[in-house]
Amino acid sequence: MNPDTGADAATIDQARQFGLADDEFKRACRIMGRTPNFTELGIFSVMWSEHCSYKSSKVWLKKLPTTGQRVICGPGENAGVIDIGDGDAAIFKMESHNHPSFIEPYQGAATGVGGILRDVFTMGARPIANLNALRFGSPDHAKTRHLIDGVVRGIGGYGNCVGVPTVGGECNFHPSYNGNILVNAMTVGLARADRIFYSKATGPGNPVIYVGAKTGRDGIHGATMASAEFSEDSESKRPTVQVGDPFTEKLLIEACLELMESDAIVAIQDMGAAGLTSSSVEMAGKGGLGIELNLDRVPTREEKMSPYEIMLSESQERMLMVLKPERAELARRIFEKWELDFAVIGRVTDTGRLVLTMHGRTVADMPVGPLVTEAPLYERPWTPSPALPELAATSVAAREPIAALKALIACPDLASKRWIWEQYDHLVMGHTVQRPGGDAAVVRLPGRQKALAIATDCTPRYCAADPKRGGAQAVAENWRNLTAVGATPLAVTDNMNFGNPERPEIMGQFAQSVEGMREACLALDYPVVSGNVSLYNETNGSGILPTPAIGGVGLLDDAAKAATLAFKREGEIVVVIGETTGWLGQSLYLRELFGREEGAPPPVDLKAERRNGDFVRAQIVAGAVTSCHDVSDGGLLVALAEMAMAGGIGATLSAPQDRPAHAFWFGEDQARYVVTCRAPDALLQAAQKANVPARIVGKTGGAALTLAGGNAISVAELKRLNEAWLPAYMAQ
Repeated sequence: MNPDTGADAATIDQARQFGLADDEFKRACRIMGRTPNFTELGIFSVMWSEHCSYKSSKVWLKKLPTTGQRVICGPGENAGVIDIGDGDAAIFKMESHNHPSFIEPYQGAATGVGGILRDVFTMGARPIANLNALRFGSPDHAKTRHLIDGVVRGIGGYGNCVGVPTVGGECNFHPSYNGNILVNAMTVGLARADRIFYSKATGPGNPVIYVGAKTGRDGIHGATMASAEFSEDSESKRPTVQVGDPFTEKLLIEACLELMESDAIVAIQDMGAAGLTSSSVEMAGKGGLGIELNLDRVPTREEKMSPYEIMLSESQERMLMVLKPERAELARRIFEKWELDFAVIGRVTDTGRLVLTMHGRTVADMPVGPLVTEAPLYERPWTPSPALPELAATSVAAREPIAALKALIACPDLASKRWIWEQYDHLVMGHTVQRPGGDAAVVRLPGRQKALAIATDCTPRYCAADPKRGGAQAVAENWRNLTAVGATPLAVTDNMNFGNPERPEIMGQFAQSVEGMREACLALDYPVVSGNVSLYNETNGSGILPTPAIGGVGLLDDAAKAATLAFKREGEIVVVIGETTGWLGQSLYLRELFGREEGAPPPVDLKAERRNGDFVRAQIVAGAVTSCHDVSDGGLLVALAEMAMAGGIGATLSAPQDRPAHAFWFGEDQARYVVTCRAPDALLQAAQKANVPARIVGKTGGAALTLAGGNAISVAELKRLNEAWLPAYMAQ
């Protein structure tokens, strides 16, 4: 067989190498009415990969709520679109680049940023903010430091050069990620609500246009690689990692947005996973049409590229468009002005087929519809995760609170991530109101009073202990983080990171997490408008913690009223909103101080989440509170320490006598916020009227956090401990 021509029939062994199961290969043969050739097999394999077809997850994703009063476009397009008023729309999505980032951390993370940017500006939005959610292995693991360094440099190197601020995110560590890190990238863009661009091809005879960078051999079969677990030979997969050029991406953004000011574009699609294959097939499939491509016209940067290589390359900074014929020359002038390739490589047809020609021969001829609609769809068997027992606070040893706080505030998960975000330009464009380090980033809309609040969240240890509760908690905490800055949460994007779905226990984690997310999204009126599924995140049969990361977007009518977590002045009263029972199961107190990952995670009372959050937001908007912070990892005393460090002001604090102090200070009960105020009586009365639990726990002032009995730690010492770990670790 000669793969350079793609003419000879493919074999079942080749199908297996491409990740197709035997029955999937047989299905492809039935659809074709013959055995596919090498190029056609490659197209089937990427379109039917887990990464592109969602064949294991689609039946569950359909359960998520995806519509709402603010939703303009839900899942199914390049990104989700919501109405933010005044004719404006926010367009956003989160997507994984996990496998590439483990193999080649710099380029894997960089091209992850580039890909998610394209998903957003493809729809007509100017990107205004990037975020990332990172999970690394144990700090003691041999590769962790190398991976952190490469990923952070890759994110910064690409985002900084493109000129889009990286304004927030999260970073956790756990041994389950030793062999498979997670790099989830999120972008938010701004567009006019009446100028949204979609990918559905229309108009037989309309020209198909290739724009952007040239096509090389990088990234071939990246989608397939992302749909399989790792083994010892992961290093050999290095050629499947794409290489990014952020300066070309910047030119591509500007050229696309300039063309979008005209009426030239019929449809537009990013060349992401599976490159020219997925972009052409999906555009034609959505329109119920066909597409013909002359591969001789595709701009390439390497010699003698085969049809297979051209179609499956995942070279970066490329787009595919369908244009109105009479506007093609206008488009050409724009892209040539920006020094980008522009090539008419084909046309839309009414045949319903993908026809590829090269060197005067037909090298592939396939039905478009089945590539999309007849992809395998699996209802994989699943088993529920066993329920873990509730852990009584009295079964956990009590440590002196200040000593425990010192250990927690310096642990890898809670240590300051300043070393990371200071490598990102978070102020470029000049609209960042709240920079990294708070509950949510706040980005003002250019020329407007209003702002968007954005955050990413997930607590994987909760999801591993109880996937349904963990899925609900991820949504609820994200909703809380937006609420804590005074924003009204509007919609979410998700990034579902799990292990091998062919294992019933892993499929059970996925199914139960989706159910928890569904319940939380419904209760909080927080629909899912976009997302990504990343499965097979495991190495040699050892999977990651289930990690359904949630990226949320909320709206502030007035950016000037955004709350921050910093204590503002001395003499203010500190109030905890929400009920504290002292839940220590799966807490960081239990894990970091005693090495125990045990017990059920904290319950998620969605009615309490809604009630308490709506109350807190109303108090922020009314100007009744001076600072606000949600209570999450590490519990109440950690939240108070973070507020003190942010403001450089201490506080005198007291715990109730009716429960163990260690449970009160370090329990991770949900639906809680800490606020400060100058008129506590009015706040407490309003809380009582709203049926919201509220308790005074102290007063701001001094240079230390001081507990009843006189135990204290200076804010300066807290900050030293909190800031020290990551820079010291990376300097080793």
